[in-house]
Amino acid sequence: MILTTERLILRPWAESDAESLYEYAKDPSVGPIAGWPPHKSLEESLYVIQNVLNGKECYGICRKEDGIAIGSVELKLKGSTDMTDREDECELGYWIGRPFWGNGYVPEAAKELIRHGFEDLGMRTIWCGYYDGNVKSKRVQEKCGFSHYRTTDNLDLPLMGEKRRGHMNVLTREDWLKL
Repeated sequence: MILTTERLILRPWAESDAESLYEYAKDPSVGPIAGWPPHKSLEESLYVIQNVLNGKECYGICRKEDGIAIGSVELKLKGSTDMTDREDECELGYWIGRPFWGNGYVPEAAKELIRHGFEDLGMRTIWCGYYDGNVKSKRVQEKCGFSHYRTTDNLDLPLMGEKRRGHMNVLTREDWLKL
């Protein structure tokens, strides 16, 4: 499936995106704040496309003008998230390359995926979280209408080998319809 917004195309990741994924995911200011280490090689980025960014509702964020993947947005469905085990609930996740920060691309992509989740997939609730210090992610969630649900200390981040404080937010279909 391909989704579009005013400025973006959201499309499934392809192996041919490995170079652009590596370009943005190797930046130490991108992954660690979201809980994953910077990519170390083009081969690692290809592996991530094949084995991580391959979810049914995972999309590369591409600007319409060039179609190059500059980030990712996903609705993690039952079985691929620890935030819910319900069929009508999912988790929203996203990131974008640093050169594109501050352009409103992530809120634009996230709002379209939220619409898709509620209207096309029949979701009742969408969860989203961020770790302490990730002010940009917190702001995206506020712009999209999420409300604070809970804060948890000592969350395990196995990919980073550390523990952090995490904040979980929620957006129900009912609240989304009021926006």
